[in-house]
Amino acid sequence: MPLLGVNIDHIATIRQARRGDEPDPVRAAHEAELGGAGIITVHLREDRRHIQDHDVERLRPFIKVRLNLEMAASAEMIGIARRIEPHMCTLVPEGRLEVTTEGGLNVAGDAKRLKAAVAKLKAAGIVASAFIDADPDQIQASADAGFDACEIHTGPYAAAFAKAGGDFSKPNLKAQLDTIAEAGEFIRACGMRFNAGHALNYHNVGPIAALPEIAELHIGHSIVSRAVYTGMREAVREMNRLIENAASGHHHG
Repeated sequence: MPLLGVNIDHIATIRQARRGDEPDPVRAAHEAELGGAGIITVHLREDRRHIQDHDVERLRPFIKVRLNLEMAASAEMIGIARRIEPHMCTLVPEGRLEVTTEGGLNVAGDAKRLKAAVAKLKAAGIVASAFIDADPDQIQASADAGFDACEIHTGPYAAAFAKAGGDFSKPNLKAQLDTIAEAGEFIRACGMRFNAGHALNYHNVGPIAALPEIAELHIGHSIVSRAVYTGMREAVREMNRLIENAASGHHHG
């Protein structure tokens, strides 16, 4: 069954709205663990719009599961990662004006710099993952750069799912899922771990969780949104249940 990585960025978004100290992302990580999260993910952005440096520092010794630090491949971020030593770093593209990450990292177009970044992370014992589109050229470039894992950007699939109302007889939705499945096969063939994430929610997660050999699913906004109503622990537990059912073949798509 794929591990659920819970992204707690938007707990910090709520806190930063008042520049105060609540809700605390570290407490949210504890609740997520109790709900069955196998990974806690945070994105330390260049503009520090939600997660702050002290959050990452406090999370590292506190959580009992893996810490995944999403970050740009900048010298500043690599320095922070090497100091804090999360279990994994996911390198993502970062634009200052974007609301959330738009599109995957262009590994093929920035191969030399990214290869150097990966080498620095791996020298510190950190697993390196590339957040990329479901594109064979980007997968090959990620393998060549030395990445341990590729996280496939599921945004286009999620958009197709919403447009089709989850009806897999609609060719575009089926095509999006097939593209991710083929990307996953190629990632595994290249000897890397196959992860997926972005815009996954309680309605569209099943078909992705059911893909063969998928190792991790990284989900944030939809879990935090549900947690507003149900609490973090229950929101994570429910997502984990959906993933477990899909992975064990109980999903009806």
